[in-house]
Amino acid sequence: MQVKIDSIIIRKRIRKDLGDLSSLKQSLKQHGLMNPIVITSDNILIAGHRRFEAARQLGWNTITARIVDQHDEVSQIEMEIDENTQRKSLTTDELAEAYLRLEKLKNPGVIVRFFRFIRNLILRVFRRR
Repeated sequence: MQVKIDSIIIRKRIRKDLGDLSSLKQSLKQHGLMNPIVITSDNILIAGHRRFEAARQLGWNTITARIVDQHDEVSQIEMEIDENTQRKSLTTDELAEAYLRLEKLKNPGVIVRFFRFIRNLILRVFRRR
């Protein structure tokens, strides 16, 4: 659901330092919001403070939010803690493999470019018929 950014209420948060948001803002510009923020039905932010702030700084008027019915403060804090602790970063090997795959896709070798050229040429010839 889309929620107006200026209607979201930020209460006392566990995370005090949002860190540098520049790479997150770049990701939002390039890919959009991949994971919605989490708010209560009263628009109190539970999870996604960095995403929210990056979107706000980009001048977004609305943001995708998941609404949960967690009105008691204990549940809200538990959810905020879980959001920030129950994740596993990629290992160094996984990250290296991902960047290697990305590099190969962005900059294919001569043979791959040649076969793509031939494939596209054949497709263009058969589309004309």
